[in-house]
Amino acid sequence: MIRLRGIEKHFDTKAGRMYVLRRIDLDIREGEFLTIMGPSGAGKSTLLGILGLLDAEWSGEYWFGDEAVHRMNLRQRADLNKRNIGFVFQQYHLLDNLTVYENLEIPLSYRNVSRSERQAIVADVLDRFQIVGKKDLFPNQLSGGQQQLVAVARAVVASPRLILADEPTGNLHSAQAREIMELFRKLNNEGTTIVQVTHSEQNASYGHRVIELLDGWIAGESAVQSEGVAQG
Repeated sequence: MIRLRGIEKHFDTKAGRMYVLRRIDLDIREGEFLTIMGPSGAGKSTLLGILGLLDAEWSGEYWFGDEAVHRMNLRQRADLNKRNIGFVFQQYHLLDNLTVYENLEIPLSYRNVSRSERQAIVADVLDRFQIVGKKDLFPNQLSGGQQQLVAVARAVVASPRLILADEPTGNLHSAQAREIMELFRKLNNEGTTIVQVTHSEQNASYGHRVIELLDGWIAGESAVQSEGVAQG
């Protein structure tokens, strides 16, 4: 699904060139649940931003299916993003002045989806995530766990091929975190490819494979044992 070859990102400073990512080669299979781990400053969120087409300042080759992202202009990359990718962030990033329903409708408004079709899709997602009773509430009327649940629902409302999650349970207590991770597992089982950045071994145990970053380099890779703590 995704092939990265020789991806690098750097900043030029008075002290010289500082690399954030170095020679990243990575393949992500369709339907995979991949975890990116490493210490703070390792380049995890930077790599996720490049995968999500949020960051254009990098070098190397990025293939999304048969599409050469490295040859695309910003408008083409934005279109690829909207058609294929959903995001879940640690800080939720819901729009405070919009209701739950309106937050869910926004990704659909970026596509040529009719109003009646948008209503049907949002109604289906509200039911699927069991948040019908929250549809007219604003984000500040929800708990942290409920806000993240809405954020995940918003990420999947347009049926993306890929979900990118950056520390998705970082602000949640353990029970809420488990609920979100179980939801990711269900979405992955239904065919959605997921890439998460996390410091949590518990969260990593939900995936198939772990990539370790260190100082911008891929320092290791390991398969997740199916009998891990979260798999039982």
